[in-house]
Amino acid sequence: MVLKYLKVTFSLEPEEKIILPSYKGSALRGGFGGIFRKTVCVLKKEICLNCLLKDQCAYSYIFETSPPRDQKPIVLDKYEAIPKPFVIEPPKEEKNVYNRGERLNFNLILIGRAINYLPFFIIAFDALGQQGLGQKKGKFCLKEIKKGDTLLYSDDKKMLKIVEPEVVAIPYYINLEKAHEPESNEEEQITVEFVTPLRLKYQRDLVVLPEFHILIRNIMRRLWLLYYFHVEMKEPSWNHRQLIEAAKEIKIKENSLKWYDWERYSGRQKAKMLLGGLVGRIIYRGKIKPFLPLLEAGQILHVGKGTAFGLGEYRILEKG
Repeated sequence: MVLKYLKVTFSLEPEEKIILPSYKGSALRGGFGGIFRKTVCVLKKEICLNCLLKDQCAYSYIFETSPPRDQKPIVLDKYEAIPKPFVIEPPKEEKNVYNRGERLNFNLILIGRAINYLPFFIIAFDALGQQGLGQKKGKFCLKEIKKGDTLLYSDDKKMLKIVEPEVVAIPYYINLEKAHEPESNEEEQITVEFVTPLRLKYQRDLVVLPEFHILIRNIMRRLWLLYYFHVEMKEPSWNHRQLIEAAKEIKIKENSLKWYDWERYSGRQKAKMLLGGLVGRIIYRGKIKPFLPLLEAGQILHVGKGTAFGLGEYRILEKG
């Protein structure tokens, strides 16, 4: 199973003071969502479901992805929602005031077919700069977009350079038998650091202690749905039950995770929402090697609820 993705860095330059909340993903995703709809929606309908242009609309695909009209995948019977094919990774710096001439940088990850929609993201953030961002609606200019050191777009030229996306490969079949071979009897451990709030659900409840099997369940669910709806209508031949049973054998060795609360205002629901999650480090110990492809993919594409806001970002600090 190969998931294509494109990770780019947007560089914004304030034209006046911009004041952002402590978790900047809230303002970036919130401001962007509303302006994206305004700039690309032709019929200005409030509900996409019955819109004549739904299947050809960039907003409908990016924010309200739905299965093809002639097919209702079984997968929807098991899961709450189709994941959005993008992730906004906000800056990790503690400052929340950006003055004129300073740079505000954040990462955007586009997944699968959403890679082709990068121009729409550029148009939307350019329009957001004119509307303003943050508490005082500070205006900004979208100065440039880079992929690593490669310049893809600049405010001067207004031209977009096309580059090849990256790929993350996960085996269609994950071989657990290798974990039980004689040379694999020694247990490994892995240290995972959650750098943005982790919101996992298990049996429809928010998780406060992310046991390994719960983390793996959520990673598999996300990768499966991203691949199914945004790459190719095909399910991986994972033996989910076998994988989960094996994951249950892996235990928590150390846990220093803490709960972090942050608040956002939902324009759609017209209300403030408290969205907390776990941050910090956790160490797992057991037969981890078969699960590394899943963990490494989740490290790139995030895991859990609120990934479009940048939630569920983690780093593998130590393995083996």
